[in-house]
Amino acid sequence: MQATRRGFARTAAAIGLLGATGAAALIGTTSFAQAARRVPGWKIIVGQSIPMTGAANEIGMAFAAGAKLYVDAWNEHGTTGPTLELRQLDDGYDGERAKANSTKLLGNGADVLFGYVGTASSMAGAQVAQQQGAAFFAPFAAPDLLRDKAHANVFHVRPSMADEAFAMLRHCGILGQKRIAVVADDDAMGRAALRAVEDAAVELKLPPPVATVFVKPGSTQVAAAVAVIAKAEPQTIIQASLSSTTAAFVREMRKTGYGSAFMTFSVVGIDPLYTALGKEIRGVIISQVVPSPRSSATVAIVKEYLVAVGDSDQIASYEGLEGFIAAKALAEAARRAGPSPTRVALQKAMTGMTDYDVGGFRVNLRPPLHDAARAVDLVYITAEGRVLR
Repeated sequence: MQATRRGFARTAAAIGLLGATGAAALIGTTSFAQAARRVPGWKIIVGQSIPMTGAANEIGMAFAAGAKLYVDAWNEHGTTGPTLELRQLDDGYDGERAKANSTKLLGNGADVLFGYVGTASSMAGAQVAQQQGAAFFAPFAAPDLLRDKAHANVFHVRPSMADEAFAMLRHCGILGQKRIAVVADDDAMGRAALRAVEDAAVELKLPPPVATVFVKPGSTQVAAAVAVIAKAEPQTIIQASLSSTTAAFVREMRKTGYGSAFMTFSVVGIDPLYTALGKEIRGVIISQVVPSPRSSATVAIVKEYLVAVGDSDQIASYEGLEGFIAAKALAEAARRAGPSPTRVALQKAMTGMTDYDVGGFRVNLRPPLHDAARAVDLVYITAEGRVLR
């Protein structure tokens, strides 16, 4: 499969309203058609803390825009289930701000916390939600520890970091590449990703990483990291960092004569990385956890998303599609919880959604650490910006 990529060109302006044509197309979807009739006053308040500014703001805004696209259509044109009131706050990709936002959102009446972007922010939000008896739904890039039994209030739409790491290392093993190095942001996300790579290596009976380096999140000063990795002579370099750091490392590493593979977790964001690297993105392999936003011929949820995007000021993206999927799954959980649901009723409904078809894409909100039913795609980008599988 291939498609031409366009860079993510809008941030705050990307959160647009769904036009009439797209909304009309959405009304016929499964979630609208099968839900119970909408009862006046039946409303769920959804709290979301995301990076609208600072590091990862492009990813956060794209995810939030996709979620709002679905919520607006559901509220304006649906005749079934509850309305959703989406309250979004900026956390600047900072865990402490996300914690404060979580307390504020729940204190002001939010029934559920939803769609946090970033490992530290997700950990903070999940902790506050657990303390206040609320569900924490569909975090983006949450650490795998939030999948254990101690966090029964956390519900996931995307596969785990362990699943992404396993897919990448299995690919390396198939190609006979055993000298693997890891470059990771020196933060909660980077450390969680490194742990996932190390665990996957053990599971696949591959050697441990030949070199591991942490870099300052968002920094482009990567000379020291490049020196360490180059000395180790890896066959593959796996990165767990945001786009600016990832791009800087790829450029500098290639200057050493390194001509082998770069791989990265999905948290990097294809569009931000393409914007940062341009033609130098050629050959970088990126893990993806949702269908391609260009695969409209085969996946119903992608068709639905693209219709909505077509009547908005947004640009289709993996992160926007993931936000759209997450919001649709949340609407279904809210419908199943029934009129005037308690936080306990919401969590009970979510717990039962272990095989929900969101539109040709199945969601298990309480998956095992390794979810064999969920595919992780490895895609790479050509110098012309085409996405290949």
